[in-house]
Amino acid sequence: MQQSETDTIVIRAEGLTKKFGSAFAVQEVSFDIPRGKILGLIGPSGSGKTTTVRLLAGIHKPTAGIISVLGYYPMEFTQTIREKIGYMPQQFALYPELTVWENLNFAASIYGMSFERQGRLNELLEFVKLSEHKSKLARKLSGGMKRRLSLAATLVHSPELIFLDEPTAGIDPVLRRRFWDHFKELQQEKRTLFVTTQYVGEAAYCDLVGVMANGRLIMLETPDGLRRRAFGGAVVDLHTKERLTHKDLQHLRNLPFIRGKITRLDEYGIRLIVDAASTAIPALLDWCHQEYVTTESIEEYLPPFDDVFVELVKDVPSDE
Repeated sequence: MQQSETDTIVIRAEGLTKKFGSAFAVQEVSFDIPRGKILGLIGPSGSGKTTTVRLLAGIHKPTAGIISVLGYYPMEFTQTIREKIGYMPQQFALYPELTVWENLNFAASIYGMSFERQGRLNELLEFVKLSEHKSKLARKLSGGMKRRLSLAATLVHSPELIFLDEPTAGIDPVLRRRFWDHFKELQQEKRTLFVTTQYVGEAAYCDLVGVMANGRLIMLETPDGLRRRAFGGAVVDLHTKERLTHKDLQHLRNLPFIRGKITRLDEYGIRLIVDAASTAIPALLDWCHQEYVTTESIEEYLPPFDDVFVELVKDVPSDE
């Protein structure tokens, strides 16, 4: 049986806008998120990521626009719908005078989990590396440990839709990678994840990446699509034994699959923007052969997402 559109689209926003006083925190944001996808919302602090999550989770009421989450308007979520959602806020929101175990146990009780939940709690504490600290008061945890406890509490009831606001902030790189491996496992279980992050490199783990700046969603793309949008195509690095002359570069620029400028990397290396690396690389090898140019190496270059983000937002006007 074919799924209807309402079955496949878990989150829909149209013209989503939020003002605090006279200032816009989020402006005219629109997107659809299909079931079972990971969306990463990237952007600097103050770009509107957290406000967007709070609007979708029903914490803030929008000033304008339309929102549908699991088929419902967030401000009208029923208890049943809320039990399908996990929300990890950016700030620690658990009880400082309770222990790690007590906090997690309390979170489980909120969602009506049975008293036979001890195995699930232990499993989560092991995942976030807090098993040895289960008797420690939350107020005595480091910032990173509090983030880990918050994540465990968010996942305790196995939600269908998971909002994670800066889940890896303050987490060491090894554990950050472990978190993302687990997020991918959750996705394989058909869960949908909406993740905000200032770590632009985490875009590589997502199916869709939203780029925010000044409260606006600049674009929503796949990770590969972001690179293409940032640089005007795929990027290929070519190194040759002979130094390419100005005339050689002119010939290359006239090839139909070359887009944009050609940049010299060093005496014998150049960087080209092409339509598609898979077809451009064989064609460049043919060109080198025809021009009696010896190829030392040729490969697609994948710019770091930090560079991609800088390119994407460099021309975005500031609201200041």
